Amino acid sequence: MEKINNKTIITVLGHDTVGIIAKVCTYLADNDINVLDISQTIVSGYFNMMMIVDMEHSKVPFSECAESLDKIGEELGVAIKCQKEEIFEKMHRI
Repeated sequence: MEKINNKTIITVLGHDTVGIIAKVCTYLADNDINVLDISQTIVSGYFNMMMIVDMEHSKVPFSECAESLDKIGEELGVAIKCQKEEIFEKMHRI
């Protein structure tokens, strides 16, 4: 039986503001999406975060998660994008 990869890459980019990590992580926790790894930096006032999450037990499908995080990003004034890990890896292969 083929193992399904439930890992998703979430990226956040925009002007730094209070509560970005909190809002994103609250949404993920509320929907049983587990954060596996997170990296964030702030350079000259620009916030950049990359997360790897596991959606295996998620209460919402990938498409709904991506839509909801996009709306949260709009509220915060940042761009939040979700990509399934296998697509992300294929797009960034050298």
